[in-house]
Amino acid sequence: MQILSLSEIKGLIDVPALIEDLEEGYALYSEDKVEVPPVGFLHFQDPGGDVHIKYGYIRGDSVYVIKIASGFEVPELGGMASDGLLLIFDQKTGQLESVLLDECYLTDIRTAVGGAVAAKHLAPKTVTGIGIVGTGVQARMQLKMLAHTVDCHRALVWGRNEERLTCLVNDIQQDPDFWPGKLEVQGTTDMDHLTANSNLIVTATSAKNPLIHAGQIRPGTHITAMGSDDDGKQELDHKLLEKADLVVADSRSQCLLHGEISHAIREGLLAEKNIVELGEVVRNPALGRTTDDQVTVVDLTGVAVQDIQIAKMVSRKASEGSEA
Repeated sequence: MQILSLSEIKGLIDVPALIEDLEEGYALYSEDKVEVPPVGFLHFQDPGGDVHIKYGYIRGDSVYVIKIASGFEVPELGGMASDGLLLIFDQKTGQLESVLLDECYLTDIRTAVGGAVAAKHLAPKTVTGIGIVGTGVQARMQLKMLAHTVDCHRALVWGRNEERLTCLVNDIQQDPDFWPGKLEVQGTTDMDHLTANSNLIVTATSAKNPLIHAGQIRPGTHITAMGSDDDGKQELDHKLLEKADLVVADSRSQCLLHGEISHAIREGLLAEKNIVELGEVVRNPALGRTTDDQVTVVDLTGVAVQDIQIAKMVSRKASEGSEA
């Protein structure tokens, strides 16, 4: 049985290959070839926190995967603390094959790569400006992963807290591995400024009230919303989804329960029949963006097939390394 630590796991991620693996995973999911039960949630109040349990398997594959990821408010650390692990079992015998002690790193990576996949298939051909809403770990990682699928050299990062915003922008500017020599990044606390200067926007917050409204979005904008992965969270005004020319879900069933789509559905502003899944767009690009003036929204709530695909990559590369 493999037991891999975070330091070992970090050296086993091949982002370009993972983009392809996630594309295939999304497509298999939309083709009903993946068993993914409803997400398990645990919520805590004192201190505030939540635990997400995602699990499933691809039919005909060799393994099944269970992922546990947590995030808790830790005031003495100045924010949220994350932890977690993935368990890989043999699909035929149920035997535990691998324990990936990733401390939530793989969840962060696969979530950010999911954003890169969404942009690859739905963003306008010419991205003139990237807007990142949020100042946490995922805001940084979403921007970093976009380098693999988007050709753009300007980014704006929005945040409420000026100190955290300045810190993030400075970190990005000083990181030699962060779009080296290519990316001009600035911070802003003005959402109107971000929406006016970005035609690819990624929202990466835990907001419970809309941050972006329909009137702020210009024609041709693509939005990837990935923060609303649990009940009560919302980053986009539901009228924005009504305005959008195309609304895409990573999982139609999950997005009907939580995520941006669920709010628009409950308000009667969006019909389930008009929701396309990301995997459907991967397989059939004609279902995606057809003109550069369309407004497109992708709602990412996080699907277990992402965890399956990244867990398989790590386990496979670890085995190849031990055999070399």
